[in-house]
Amino acid sequence: MVRIPAGTYAPILRGADEPERVPVAAFLLDARPVTNAEFLAFVRAHPKWQRSRVSPLFADTGYLGDWTGDLELGPRAPADAPVVRVSWFAARAFAAAQGKRLPTTAEWERAAAAGFTSADGATESGFSATVLAWYTKPSPETLPAAGSGRANFFGAHDLHGLVWEWVDDFNTAMVTGESRGDTGLDRTLFCGAGAANARDLTNYPAFMRVGFRSSLRANYAVPNLGFRCAK
Repeated sequence: MVRIPAGTYAPILRGADEPERVPVAAFLLDARPVTNAEFLAFVRAHPKWQRSRVSPLFADTGYLGDWTGDLELGPRAPADAPVVRVSWFAARAFAAAQGKRLPTTAEWERAAAAGFTSADGATESGFSATVLAWYTKPSPETLPAAGSGRANFFGAHDLHGLVWEWVDDFNTAMVTGESRGDTGLDRTLFCGAGAANARDLTNYPAFMRVGFRSSLRANYAVPNLGFRCAK
């Protein structure tokens, strides 16, 4: 794990009564996403998370769909590649088994805001273009090894350019309540209203992450969605 120092997170979208910056205490973050080999060790030790045994409440039918079987990775899931098609429930269970947890949105974004050579990637020449390039390419059928990408200023690899990653509070991206009729729904965060209230209209990747997170359900198993742990 690498240490991410205390700092702040500036949400790309925020309600009228929400602060411009959210304080983030120092924390530890996995230096790379969790791999297939590590998740295989987890399901061996916790059989209820094996593909054929997991409850549909906790993972949809795509769960670990790249694996050959319950305990076989196969050619589409190299041992050192990031595990994907894993639900939020399963990711949280894995983290808890390691004595860790999933990072919050604020923590993940705090870590991902660092460039390669500075703590603020927004001011680093070429960093934004490197991040944006990933959004123009489809994910390869077989993912490269986790951790093979260049480390950022804090020593974390592959926060950009490999897979999407679960965060613990993914479902608070746009909605503050639990149903469509909830008065906690902040309608200023959607579509044109959201863009008008955005902090930084040039930060396209941040918009993409907000939109992606808000589209998820906890049992989804997405082909290019993995995770890493925090502490």
